Formats: sequence, structure tokens, C-alpha cells
Amino acid sequence: MRKVIVIGALGKMGRTVCDAVRAENDLELTAAVDSAFTAEEARAAFGIAGVPLYSDLAACLSAEDMDVAVDFTVPDTVYANVLACLEGGVHCVVGTTGLSAEQLVGIEAQAVLGGARCFIAPNFAIGAVLLMEVSRHIVKYLPDCEIIELHHDQKLDAPSGTALRTAELLAAARGDTPAPPGPEGHAARGMIHKGIPIHSVRLPGLVAHQEVVFGGQGQTLSVRHDSISRESFMPGVVLAVRRVAELNEPVVVGLENIL
Repeated sequence: MRKVIVIGALGKMGRTVCDAVRAENDLELTAAVDSAFTAEEARAAFGIAGVPLYSDLAACLSAEDMDVAVDFTVPDTVYANVLACLEGGVHCVVGTTGLSAEQLVGIEAQAVLGGARCFIAPNFAIGAVLLMEVSRHIVKYLPDCEIIELHHDQKLDAPSGTALRTAELLAAARGDTPAPPGPEGHAARGMIHKGIPIHSVRLPGLVAHQEVVFGGQGQTLSVRHDSISRESFMPGVVLAVRRVAELNEPVVVGLENIL
């Protein structure tokens, strides 16, 4: 039985993770952490009886016995959260995007020091990972491509971590970073990452969607994935919780590495 805490438990993703953990026979939701739990109405809104609630991660780490911490918070707090968990020897599964390359180095150093493991995924939907894998093969034959990603209007980062990860995989498979066609430096071309334009859409009613459009002589090819509910991410999260302790490396990025 793996004992799991969820950080950011009152958010839409965090609350869904809590339900997913409780639905598994080999996982136990040991505690829930959210800064909003300082308010009594927030504690009541959580709606799961018998689970200790903490507004402070440090207090939770000192009071509870846990194996894995799942973080779905915000870019401003995820780094400190992960370091605190790893320092205490707690394995981490991270779905919060926005970690910098320097922060990943710091996380790896702390993981080595504390003996715990950290798994990070820009997207936990298995379909989204398959989109990236298929796109890596297509780009070898149709190297001109662009990414369109669409998310709900409350998402804090743009482009999404999924889109950035996809661009990096495409650029590595393509082997170079040519300038995209069109006016150089034109804002409407989107953010250029690794030579690939990324266009971000933020609207109410969306959850998480991504399309990679490839163009060639006289033809186009589009690959698209749609998450129509947050439950689409839960099989990947549960898989990561089960496997994080067995990782061969201190830090692993990408769900494709454990499928």
C-alpha cells in the first residue's frame, strides 16, 4: 500500500487526483495539502471525510507518514514543494508545468541527496504522449510543422508544458532548427521554440487540446489530441505514483519513459 499526499488538492486537477488515488486498492490518500485550507469554507468544500487537511506542506511532512507526493499546484510554488518533499525522502510525481532548466538541476541534486525519485510529466494523458511519439516519426518526412495548443482560460502558463515538450521532441527528431516560414519576428507567428511556432489559445469551455500541423509539397497532415475531461490524465498519474520509486534515474521527465 503506497501512502500518497496530494499538494494543490483543492484545485481542479488536485481534487481529481484525490478521487483517483482513493479509487485504487493499492493506494491510500494519506493527506491533502492546499494553501486555501486556512479557510473553513475551503476545508468544507473539499468534501472528502477522514482525510487530514493541511494548509502548510512543512506541517504535513512532519506529521504524516507518506511514500509519494503528487504536486498539481502553480509554477511559483512547485519548485519549493518538490525540494521539501525530496529532502524528506518522499518520492514526487509532478504535473505542474513551468519548471526551468536550472530548477530541474536543483531537483536532481536534491533527489540524489535525499535518495528519493522525482517523476515529471508535462501531460499525463496517454493519448497526448502517443501524439508526441507519432509526431516524432512524421517530422522526419515532413519537417515543416507548427503546434496549436488550446487550454482553459485559467491555465497560468502559455505555451503549455506539453507544447514545449512536443517542440523539443520534434526538433530533436528533425535534427536542426530552421527558421519557420513567414515574416521573421512577426508576433502573429506565435512563440518560436526550437524553430517551431507554437500558438496558444485560452478560452472557457476548453480542457486540454493540442494539434501538430505538418506541411509538405501539395499536402498537409494534422495530428490532434483532445482531453475532454480531467479524468483523461488519471491513468497516467496513477501509473507514475506506482512506478516513481522504481525509477533508475533521480529525475525522469515524460510519461513515455514509464509506459
